[in-house]
Amino acid sequence: MSPTIMQTVGNPLLNIGIFALFVIGTMSVVIKVTRDSAKKSTDFYTGGGAFSGRQNGLAITGDYLSAAAFLGVTGAIALNGFDGFLYSVGFFVAWIIALLLVAEPLRNTGKYTMADVMSFRMNQKPVRTAAAASTLTISFVYLLAQMAGAGGLVALLLGISSKNGQSLVIALVGIIMIGYVLVGGMKGTTWVQMIKAVLLVSGAAIMFLWVMALKGFNLSRVFGEAVAAHPKGDAIMEPMLQYGTNGWTKLSFISLAIALVCGPSGLPHVLMRFYTVPTAQDARKSAVWTIGLVGVFFIFTLVLGYGAAALVGADVIKAAPGKANSAAPLLAHHLGGSVFMAIISGVAFATILAVVAGLTITASASFAHDIYNNVLHDGKVDPVKEVKVARITSVTIGILAVIGGIFANGQNIAFLISLAFGVAASANLPAILMTMYWSRFNTRGAVWSIYAGLLSAVLIIMFSTSISGGPTAFFPNADFAFLELTNPTIVSLPLAFLMGVIGSLTSPKPDSDLQAEMEVCSMTGIGAGDAIAH
Repeated sequence: MSPTIMQTVGNPLLNIGIFALFVIGTMSVVIKVTRDSAKKSTDFYTGGGAFSGRQNGLAITGDYLSAAAFLGVTGAIALNGFDGFLYSVGFFVAWIIALLLVAEPLRNTGKYTMADVMSFRMNQKPVRTAAAASTLTISFVYLLAQMAGAGGLVALLLGISSKNGQSLVIALVGIIMIGYVLVGGMKGTTWVQMIKAVLLVSGAAIMFLWVMALKGFNLSRVFGEAVAAHPKGDAIMEPMLQYGTNGWTKLSFISLAIALVCGPSGLPHVLMRFYTVPTAQDARKSAVWTIGLVGVFFIFTLVLGYGAAALVGADVIKAAPGKANSAAPLLAHHLGGSVFMAIISGVAFATILAVVAGLTITASASFAHDIYNNVLHDGKVDPVKEVKVARITSVTIGILAVIGGIFANGQNIAFLISLAFGVAASANLPAILMTMYWSRFNTRGAVWSIYAGLLSAVLIIMFSTSISGGPTAFFPNADFAFLELTNPTIVSLPLAFLMGVIGSLTSPKPDSDLQAEMEVCSMTGIGAGDAIAH
């Protein structure tokens, strides 16, 4: 296939039809499962905590396997080989940390948001404000990546090459996403996540088996043909093809690895999912189910990435609208023609819609519950009014995400996600771990840790070559970069821990009674759900 053929790959009408079927089908499910609910804050934020561990594991898988996981990682492996596979390894290993250190105690201690946990034994307002600032920033960066993925995907599938046309499509994605959130709340979006997880893992499994069947179920043959077809040859089987240029790129590689492993345990929309189950045991089951499904999925992406390099070709992928993000749909087209490509792309589109809906709920809950209710009104706002504020916030966030997504259109979404992971690993994870496992940790330590991690990560990203100073930067026509480090985590995460320790040791010890109560609560689950009444 030549690059010019890629401009009209697939059947746009067929693609639109499958998109429409998915949206109509999932919206029908959302309306059905949320009838007579979603009016209370518990329904809107956590779906009433009524999901089982298996259901929530599926939903977390749907939330976690975003467009970056399917489109971005497949494209990264197809173009950069081993370096792209790093994303798969990091995304998977991260769940070991989530399972061992975060899932169960977080579920036992909190109620709706991450700030509920941190403020349990600390001064509510400064901690909630810091946690909300962190949550909103991370959610926004993550939303940018998803919206960029939507633009690239639709550009490929509908043959829309103009920026204005792609921008209109991104706006349509935003409108549909807002609709899911307003109609369904957490319960509705959880069902969408479950449906999407089944479709995504099944679709990837079919493509995996198809590629393997074509190559006689011989993995070495897949790798060998990818090497033969790729312009970089054997280099795609070795590390440092993308990151081995100089010392700074190698350091960025290590920083990226830390972000991928530590970031997911600090992602607000993933953390919030542990509150949708009734018990800590179900939270643990959720993490176990997610580990299994995510692990299998990323084995698939290894074959899909190298399979795309072998069967489609790196040059064709680079020339397609959406560039690296188009590798998976193009591979689907090569395997099964227009119909199969439309189905796989519909699944990818579902992935984007479901994830942005989950992110929007998390961000709106953080603002309405932490800032509006607990910081501005001392926790005295009527729950119905709080949900109303959350809905208004969802619309606002949706509009901002559309505007940001238009600017981010064309960026590699796996890379954008890695930046969100870097901010999450730095701003949230140190404060969460010290809150739950260090009795001396207090309000000043929490606030210093969150702001130090958040600001240092954002500033390093802002003045790095990721944002300006090069043709692949976020702003390719501007140049205000003076840092070569493209991922901040290797600096910002240790800094967050350090500032948390310094802040805690330079201020009075926290209330020992509240600390003891929190330990009992986090380890046993006694009083879970009522934790923030303190």
